[in-house]
Amino acid sequence: MKPVNLEDVQSLIDRFARKEVYIHLETTNGSYASHVDQNFFNAGAFIRNAKVEYELGKIIGDVPSRVGLKLGDLGWIYAQGITHYELDDKGRLLMAGHDHQGKLAVSLQISETPFE
Repeated sequence: MKPVNLEDVQSLIDRFARKEVYIHLETTNGSYASHVDQNFFNAGAFIRNAKVEYELGKIIGDVPSRVGLKLGDLGWIYAQGITHYELDDKGRLLMAGHDHQGKLAVSLQISETPFE
């Protein structure tokens, strides 16, 4: 993965706009850390293969950046903390946010085909 370049990522987000796409969105603050510290409160969210069509997508802010996908009148999909991205060999836009230790904190992925 490459560090976020706002113009490059925006161009890739625009490629998927107004198409039926599959979304993978995942956040974690260290779900596996509670085995080390019983007092650690872990939280996270996970959604995979949500089929949506967004009319507008934006990446904004200094890195770590925020990505929002506007679902018409239905609302938004939003991810904050994006630091890296790539367009993989299957044509999927993979965006991730890594903390200062390199651990995954957030992932937002967009694909025209379901994720396996």
